[in-house]
Amino acid sequence: MHNFKENVILANYTTIKLGGTAKYFCECKTEKELVDCLKLADEKQLKTHILGGGSNTVFSDSGFDGLVIKTGMKGIELHNDFKDNVIIKVSAGEEWDDFVKYCVENKYSGVECLSGIPGSAGASPIQNIGAYGQEVKDTIIFVKALDRKTCKSVMFANEDCLFGYRTSRFKNIDKEKYIVTEVLFKLKKDGNPEIKYPELEKKLNEKYKSDLSLSIVRNVVIELRKKKAMVVDESEPDSVSCGSFFVNLVLSETEFQNFYEQIENGKWPAVAGANNAKTENSEKHSIPFYKTSDGVKLSAAWLIENAGFKKGYTKNGAGISAKHSLALVNRGGTTADLLKLAKEIQEKVFEKFRVKLIREPEVI
Repeated sequence: MHNFKENVILANYTTIKLGGTAKYFCECKTEKELVDCLKLADEKQLKTHILGGGSNTVFSDSGFDGLVIKTGMKGIELHNDFKDNVIIKVSAGEEWDDFVKYCVENKYSGVECLSGIPGSAGASPIQNIGAYGQEVKDTIIFVKALDRKTCKSVMFANEDCLFGYRTSRFKNIDKEKYIVTEVLFKLKKDGNPEIKYPELEKKLNEKYKSDLSLSIVRNVVIELRKKKAMVVDESEPDSVSCGSFFVNLVLSETEFQNFYEQIENGKWPAVAGANNAKTENSEKHSIPFYKTSDGVKLSAAWLIENAGFKKGYTKNGAGISAKHSLALVNRGGTTADLLKLAKEIQEKVFEKFRVKLIREPEVI
């Protein structure tokens, strides 16, 4: 089969550069090739793993004893052009940031704050990627996916995708059932950015104040991400990561108030009033938080730092980024080293705050 390879080093296909060898590997550039790969795997009784851009995947040191299928389908298409909106169809194998760049250049607004995020467009609905006040659930109208068993295409409307904070049906109840092949986005044609995130708003006000364009917002977002080493850059050692290794906690208003009161009342006196990083939504509190439609988002980075971990902390070839506490970085170690560090962080945070940090990347 075309593009079918054996004994492929998986570390070369992930942003964190970890993982052993795949017994078989195939990059599919058309939907037909994808179907052929799935049928071959079924005939040979091979387990399969679908790989996108590799920015949210950590392979084990032992590799993968089966067939890794990389989605390589390309294409960005103006599907419909209406008076105020456009429908853009993007293939799963497109680089996410190439799609964002296309939208910004054409003055289509709705994804500009998601600039600089590594990975593929096909992965975007799976975990409902988001940053700086935007999430893809707000602009996705349909997801086209291939049923692994029947090899037939299925269309999911936005409401059928069951989007939540960094999750969807494709990551949750139907994790192994479908392969995303195309995503359709509805974007505004006016080209006016909507800024909802305090950190981004502050940065924009400092430099530009008014007359914001999508390209200005994109450039500032990328600038902010680079300062945190959250843009893949071969010259930046702290970018050898999966981005955020843990998701922020989402609490109800009541849960957050109880959490806050326990800290301020001295249940955890070592951190009361500590690390006074604030957003405009948290100016009365010492804990950085952000109110969303899902609840109150509590900073996982704050929890990590106040559990005793400093930026740059390194142990056995894995470390915390020197530029962002949420990113765990490969410093020449192994997947086992990385997972040990992640477990150490989770245990310390739970011991200190009685909350469990949830891992964001998928470990295979």
